[in-house]
Amino acid sequence: MARAGITVERLVAAAAELADETGFPSVTLSALARRFGVKDASLYSHVRGLEDLRTRLALYAGGELIDRIAPAVAGRAGRDALAAFAGAYRAYALEHPGRYAATQIRIDQSLIADSPAMRRTAEITYGMLRAYDLDEPDLTDAVRLLRSTFHGYCALESAGGFGAGRDVQASWDKAVDALHLALEHWPRETERKNTGHD
Repeated sequence: MARAGITVERLVAAAAELADETGFPSVTLSALARRFGVKDASLYSHVRGLEDLRTRLALYAGGELIDRIAPAVAGRAGRDALAAFAGAYRAYALEHPGRYAATQIRIDQSLIADSPAMRRTAEITYGMLRAYDLDEPDLTDAVRLLRSTFHGYCALESAGGFGAGRDVQASWDKAVDALHLALEHWPRETERKNTGHD
């Protein structure tokens, strides 16, 4: 591939392909340089370094993920919206394991604030939770619970960690039902304060 054909966009797209093929940790400047048939140093005119490249990949994959989720939840509310959100999340994580792994890295908050995809992710996530009538800090706690559950399940499933005979999809559906019930009966912060719990 000719050096003249390299752009930031093509580098990030190639990094996404590489992540899915061989795993997110294998995304390095050297690996990408080999893919483009150039020396490592030539990539520094497009990205500042490995951290910059991986951050760009994380934002790129995050955009793909919310593009998958948004149409799934459109027009839905409550348990239906939660199930659609969860299903789209899981499908992306299993289909694109390397890209999905990129979405889990820590990104500077200023970059998240400047990213249209990340703002859209927040809007759709909080919009999906609107039916449960949660206020802060309960809303943030609920988002963390959902993310932890979805991520943990997908990580175990992709690693072949579920060995019991129970159908994995059935367990997933049950987990979504349990999350829905938890959100409907959320132990609200104001209630905890009124009962004297710390």
